[in-house]
Amino acid sequence: QVQLVESGGGLVQPGGSLRLSCAASRSIFMFNAMGWFRQAPGKERELVATISSGSTTKNYVDSVKGRFTISRDNVKMTVYLQMNSLKPEDTAVYYCNKNAAPFASWGQGTQVTVSS
Repeated sequence: QVQLVESGGGLVQPGGSLRLSCAASRSIFMFNAMGWFRQAPGKERELVATISSGSTTKNYVDSVKGRFTISRDNVKMTVYLQMNSLKPEDTAVYYCNKNAAPFASWGQGTQVTVSS
């Protein structure tokens, strides 16, 4: 049973933009703060951005502040990550999940590659 499905990744030049989407099952999405994570080759998975259940609180890791924006649609049960001014160091597989443990089973992620 697939519970998290990420999409929207791709190859983009430095300075470009992408919008990631994550469709979640009701049991994961409803009443939970959600987060976007990323994992670069050879590195541990890191939390990039979080959003509270009512979208009132958003937090970002310092490296993406001012460039990434997290949002959610509680009707569509989807969380988004708008990524602007992309840098090569943003290259990673991006995942969504609850913002903290216990996590749901991880989805397949979506690959973001920033390269000229």
